[in-house]
Amino acid sequence: MVKDLTEGNPQTVLWKFCLPLFGSIIFQQLYNIADSLIAGKFIGENALAAVGNSYEITLIFIAFAFGCNIGCSVIVSQLFGAKKYNQMKTAVYTTWIAGAVLCGTLMVLGFLLCPTLLRLIQTPEIVFADSELYLNIYIGGLFFLFFYNIATGIFSALGDSRTPFIFLAISSTANILVDYFFVTSLNMGVAGVAWATFICQGISCVAAMLVVIKKLAGIHTEGSVPKFSLSTLKQVSTVAVPSILQQSFVSVGNIIIQSLINGYGASVMAGYSAAVKLNNLVVTSYGTFGNGISNYSAQNLGAGKNERIQAGFGAGLKMVYIVSVPIVILYLLCGQTFIEFFMNDGSTEAIQTGVIYLRILSPFYFVVATKLVADGILRGVSAMGRFMISTFTDLIIRVGLAALFSNMIGTSTGIWMAWPFGWSIATVLSIIFYRQWIRDNVKDKNVKNEKENA
Repeated sequence: MVKDLTEGNPQTVLWKFCLPLFGSIIFQQLYNIADSLIAGKFIGENALAAVGNSYEITLIFIAFAFGCNIGCSVIVSQLFGAKKYNQMKTAVYTTWIAGAVLCGTLMVLGFLLCPTLLRLIQTPEIVFADSELYLNIYIGGLFFLFFYNIATGIFSALGDSRTPFIFLAISSTANILVDYFFVTSLNMGVAGVAWATFICQGISCVAAMLVVIKKLAGIHTEGSVPKFSLSTLKQVSTVAVPSILQQSFVSVGNIIIQSLINGYGASVMAGYSAAVKLNNLVVTSYGTFGNGISNYSAQNLGAGKNERIQAGFGAGLKMVYIVSVPIVILYLLCGQTFIEFFMNDGSTEAIQTGVIYLRILSPFYFVVATKLVADGILRGVSAMGRFMISTFTDLIIRVGLAALFSNMIGTSTGIWMAWPFGWSIATVLSIIFYRQWIRDNVKDKNVKNEKENA
């Protein structure tokens, strides 16, 4: 289904478009949660620590895939909204070619640098071998990760949020079952966890790409469509490169924080691994709402309906706040139950680490939700400079304060305290930048039109 997001009540349009996206990211996060859960429950605390330790490095590769997703999605949305279908298809083909080259390069670098990266973050010897094994298998499946992300970006750009939801629901459920089978029946250990993700993500990628090709074939274009365009690549890169840099620097920041955490031992690593998956489930869900708002904003920008973008901001805030209330309550009241769910015979230190992490961060989910909605609009209207300033501010504050507070307090709790400071300051910046864009492109435009009509 291809849907025009430039027509209809903004709140209704966004709810219908974003809810399947929200469901999709829940299932996508089940990939990572299932890895940690099964590793912790059926292999042991060290296996949970190894998977969690590797996860921070995988975020670097995810950053590049996500950047390709956003770059393609925003430009395709703008061209779709403007009904420039020939250029839209060229943007898709160009992203495929550039994405393949980028992915191949990252795979080579990943295989070569994997041990160095693990040493860099001070991975304890007790989990080093399993961390390296998990990473190598993960890197082997990067093509699936890249092209699945590009495919979902195209679906979203065309207003179709249901198809990726169906794919993820099936593949995530299959991943959990295969995870369990490989670990408990075949006794494959951490390798089984990694291979389950590899296989299920690969099948999803192939299926998604086939559906994308079919959808594109159903959109009528005039004459031949160029398969590659340097000018189009520059357009996509204008959005993709800042997104990649933003996500990459965030990943580097997370790696620095992971190195601080590793200094406290395997139990703290295991507790953090469980808690951060629960945290990422929430924050990534907000980010998906933000991505949906990016597509909505991009289509309306392409159609010249800037006033609908302002209405979309209010609708987006309502959505994320409604989602936040039950999550915050559950994490505050039932945090220990959730953490224990990841562990079989987890130590008291590991469980307590995860509980404290959730109690410190969860009340500030309303704050980060606001930021990600504003960031979604900034990306959708290609205001990438402002978007990057806000994100880098968050990162710098979190990393700097994590190091400072952990030294001052002497426990891992100091690291967790840095998150709310970074989120809060960056949220203020994102809102300021959003209001500046609205003032320059909606309010000032309305005043100009009123003067011309007078």
